Amino acid sequence: MSASEIRMVCASHSPLQLGFLDAADADSQRRFFEAITAARDWLREFDPQLFVIFGPDHFNGFFLDLMPSFCVGIAAESMRDWDIEQKPLKVDAAAARGCIAALHAAGIDAAVSHRMRADHGITIALLQLSGSLDAAALLPVFINCAADPRPGFRRVRLMGEAVGRYLAGLDKRIVVVGSGGLSHDPPTPRLATAPPEVVKRLIDRHDPDVGELHRRQDRVVRHAKELAEGRGPCQPPNEPWDRRFLERLLVRDIESFDAYTDAMIDREAGFGGHEVRTWVAAAAAMTAATAGVADIATRLDYYHVIPEWLTGMAVVRASVR
Repeated sequence: MSASEIRMVCASHSPLQLGFLDAADADSQRRFFEAITAARDWLREFDPQLFVIFGPDHFNGFFLDLMPSFCVGIAAESMRDWDIEQKPLKVDAAAARGCIAALHAAGIDAAVSHRMRADHGITIALLQLSGSLDAAALLPVFINCAADPRPGFRRVRLMGEAVGRYLAGLDKRIVVVGSGGLSHDPPTPRLATAPPEVVKRLIDRHDPDVGELHRRQDRVVRHAKELAEGRGPCQPPNEPWDRRFLERLLVRDIESFDAYTDAMIDREAGFGGHEVRTWVAAAAAMTAATAGVADIATRLDYYHVIPEWLTGMAVVRASVR
């Protein structure tokens, strides 16, 4: 396929952006949604045949009874967290099987799921960039960003490169998406400090009822309001850290992320900052898919810290020049 048939979007996600808590800075919120709309329109003009979304999970679909570093979904359904509709997703099973084979041939032992449960780590990006949960063919790639031990950044890069080399041979118009990050420290439970009943939830696979989902959502909203007021347990987003990460991404210095460690991210970017692995994988895939064909133009459409969303919010696009 020609390199011009690959495009990339990386975007921060926060479930609070779905109408649960408006930003005090209305202009920054408006400009974020304008950047997302511009990216969606840009992709609609491209008319993609496949969305490849690298996304995390928040102990909704993947649990500590068996936590893979990477998992490719051959079939998947959306989760009903944050009032997102629960329904089957339009997974391209043939592309997913081919991706698994390519990863294993490259020495990346990714897991496979015939019943992937995709939470907002994947579905927000799908909704924002395609318009609905089932508008586009999907290849979902889960990256463990929440549970120790996580895959190292070098391994994430190598995985993304292997996916990109596979995509280059599909003869399709493809969008590669990194969904997650940037710096944020949400009240996601930690195994080492959680009470016994929460530890059980982190390990046991289960479907929460509506009451439990609403209690979790209310807890996140409460902590976000506290952060916006300059108090509470959540670490605030770190704009200088985000800017340094984005500078490297924009010049495609992907190998420099190999040096990132979990301890550094915990300290500087917060627990949710581990999700930048999805951006690294997407950028590595985009670079590998177009290697030797053409140069890539990468642009930052938006960056701003939105405390009410707990997150450093950014939108990055890339395409062949």
